[in-house]
Amino acid sequence: MVIADFYNKEIFLDTAPLIYFIEGHSPYEDSLKRIFEANNNFNFTFITSTITLLEVLVKPLKEGELNLAERYQDILTKAQSIEIFDVTNSISVKAAELRAKYNLRTPDAIQVATAIENNAAYFFTNDMRLKSIVEVKIAVLSEFK
Repeated sequence: MVIADFYNKEIFLDTAPLIYFIEGHSPYEDSLKRIFEANNNFNFTFITSTITLLEVLVKPLKEGELNLAERYQDILTKAQSIEIFDVTNSISVKAAELRAKYNLRTPDAIQVATAIENNAAYFFTNDMRLKSIVEVKIAVLSEFK
């Protein structure tokens, strides 16, 4: 997969790629820099859910890293090329359907449902287990060239 596959589309941003990008220490650092630069240049829009915000804040808050927690909040709530969605009733229903069909964990089901309900072209993750989902194209970080 290449970054240009994302261009002019809405891409759901899962939690892991954001953490890898912000905190570094990832074998995908070069790919992530290119992907987030393209997003920052408005080549495509990231969409995500409030579940992502919840998930990225846990570790920094637990470890007292308030600056990192604030950085995550700023990125997800203020970046012009990222749109964050609340969990709605329709997303909850879709998440339940996905849990029943794929045996997903609740947070994963909500994330995927948010992508589907908001017409994301791809679900950008690093979770290979999600590749079985057919309702949205799954783009796994390790597949980027």
